[in-house]
Amino acid sequence: MAYKKASVILPKELLLEIQKYVQGETIYIPKIENTYLEWGARSGTKKYIEDRNKSIKEAFTNEASIEQLSTEYHLAVETIKKIVYTK
Repeated sequence: MAYKKASVILPKELLLEIQKYVQGETIYIPKIENTYLEWGARSGTKKYIEDRNKSIKEAFTNEASIEQLSTEYHLAVETIKKIVYTK
């Protein structure tokens, strides 16, 4: 999180109004709720994991064993079970 100098980015009237409540301290102004991105959306990690899990489920459907998938994808047996047994 980058800090911005309020006197540079806020109009003077707004800065004076904020100073009535807080001065010389750091405050956090949250994003508007509907502007949040889901986890992994920006980096592509979410899509990568969804695609990987889909491949694991397809391989399991085509009779690959849980142990084989665990070795191939470098995941714990329990993790593979969670992937293949959930919808």
